[in-house]
Amino acid sequence: MKNFLKIITLSFLLTACNSTKVIDLNDAEQKADMDHVMSMEYRDFERAANEAVADMLASGAVTNPNGGRYVLVVSRITNDTMQRIDTDELVKKIRTQLLRSGKVVVTNAVGLDGAEDPMVMKARQLRKSKEFNQANVAGKGNLVAPDLSLSGKLIQKNLKIKQTFGSKERVEYYIQLSLTDINSGLALWENETPIIKEGKDAPKW
Repeated sequence: MKNFLKIITLSFLLTACNSTKVIDLNDAEQKADMDHVMSMEYRDFERAANEAVADMLASGAVTNPNGGRYVLVVSRITNDTMQRIDTDELVKKIRTQLLRSGKVVVTNAVGLDGAEDPMVMKARQLRKSKEFNQANVAGKGNLVAPDLSLSGKLIQKNLKIKQTFGSKERVEYYIQLSLTDINSGLALWENETPIIKEGKDAPKW
């Protein structure tokens, strides 16, 4: 009897493991399956980042008239949706594209809650240590202050659409971004990317 139960348990585990599927974003059939996802997913962030960066570059907001590259700092990106969204997923895609454009560099030495990379400031504590060659320790006055600040908000609206037979849910997401000149406080660029989805059930996290 024990052996029989072990076999049943093993079969169940193998079946559960085999039910796992890796999504290939280049596969048309699997893409169609993901189109029915009501919550925000990878492709939504990809699209929003692509549109935002393309519009930002086309507007000339990140083209430095004096030559060289602007220094960008990421400010607060607020998640005002019903989902537990890590806004860094969107921000990282935008940062990566802006860096590759050659128009902008991003500072990790400044952030709303301190340096985004704590090691930038931590390494400067080595100035007082006799164990380190002071010629290699980061000197004073080398950090570069940001010129531009990127902020934004993710918004969600749930709507019920009545039909002849029953009803369906529509979820509207809006990804709003602003680029501010830190020196003047003026907004140089703003953008809103709508992402609209319809289905039977809206996410209620």
